[in-house]
Amino acid sequence: MSRPLRILFTAYRGNMHCGGQGIYLWFLARELARLGHRVEVLVGPPYPDPMPYAADVCELHDDRFWGKWFMKDYAHFLPRENPAAVLSPLRLWELGASRIGFFPEPAAFSVRAFRATAARLRAGFFYDLVHDVQCLGWGLLGIRALGLPVVATIHHPLTIDRRASFRRDTKLSEAVGTVEFHPVGMQRFVSRRLDAVITSSQASAREIRRDFGIADERLHMLGNGLDTELFRPDAQVPRVPGEILCVGRTSDPNKGVAFLVRALAKLPPDVRLVLVDEDHPLHDARKLAAKLGVAPERLRITGRVETDQLVRLYQRASLVVVPSLYEGFGLPAAEAMACGAPVVASRAGALPEVMETGGGGLLVAPGDPDALAKGIATLLEQPEARARLGAEARARIVAAYSWPRIAERTAALYRRVCSARGRPTSTTTSASDGERAATASSV
Repeated sequence: MSRPLRILFTAYRGNMHCGGQGIYLWFLARELARLGHRVEVLVGPPYPDPMPYAADVCELHDDRFWGKWFMKDYAHFLPRENPAAVLSPLRLWELGASRIGFFPEPAAFSVRAFRATAARLRAGFFYDLVHDVQCLGWGLLGIRALGLPVVATIHHPLTIDRRASFRRDTKLSEAVGTVEFHPVGMQRFVSRRLDAVITSSQASAREIRRDFGIADERLHMLGNGLDTELFRPDAQVPRVPGEILCVGRTSDPNKGVAFLVRALAKLPPDVRLVLVDEDHPLHDARKLAAKLGVAPERLRITGRVETDQLVRLYQRASLVVVPSLYEGFGLPAAEAMACGAPVVASRAGALPEVMETGGGGLLVAPGDPDALAKGIATLLEQPEARARLGAEARARIVAAYSWPRIAERTAALYRRVCSARGRPTSTTTSASDGERAATASSV
């Protein structure tokens, strides 16, 4: 029987509210620990929720200069406890790069992760493998040069976001800013030199293969995970007639929220949209709805919600709409079907894969408000069909995307990578827990 593995995760942003990478990190690490593997984490801010199952979580500092420049938060720009600390080489580089428009966070985090990993190895730590989550910074090549196999998860290549940004740019200065902001060259260079790249859908795999040039034998589609114990139906929560739900950032044009608001204007007045998105007085979805004559009470923007609130929204919605122009996986569609809610989704990115797996709804043409409105109306008019689709989809989503299954596939890939690198996985050496704690506190 194979011994448990020792896995070191690196993630430049660890909080679940930062997007899919934080969710992926937290749940995959938990499930691997439940399988008996030893998990340690090097993570940047915003930091994750408590991870009691991890043997060690080391929070690596980052000044987040770019965000402070963007938000004009000059009052908190320099570290209060020691402003001169910003003169250290790495922090000074971050400051300068942020000021001219570059996004230095992934590269800087990867260097800090390299330093922390090297310190642990010097202290006698042993790791079978390092798993990077969506950072793909230069420091990963340093970690690999230390003799450790390195795999990375890419939910979708950064080129997708860059193309979306180009589409909304209206001036040359904005296009230049788009090029500066997205570290595509670094991610392409680094990803091509890692031991394996993990992704969550065939659609993402195609994009990664095309845009990053990853060889087929190093690209592995393992699916994305879902907490199917949390995301589940509740017979005590009735479906609200005419309530449709969308989970997506209006500020990201790939999410297609504007097309959904236009579709809402074409639907009967008793159809109401609940949009899970950050809220503010000048929200673009609210402005568009007002322009189209959609009554204010037909659009509710929730602001940030906790996970249990999100589950309740899925449980009460008559149906869920995913109008995205691209999704590397389509987590809201999977979450909705796990909660027994039928889905209307765009035929874009990985959504056809997820919808075919779950079988819980309809696909419509992307970027087409008329097609979206027709699909929504079709399901709203058939309550029995909605109930049947939701019930059937739940079982299929559990079988395909539950986190234990994803963790088992991932651990199997780890062992193949270690074997290919000639690293034994049948013996164990490590520093003591006291040495571990002392080293963690010093990096």
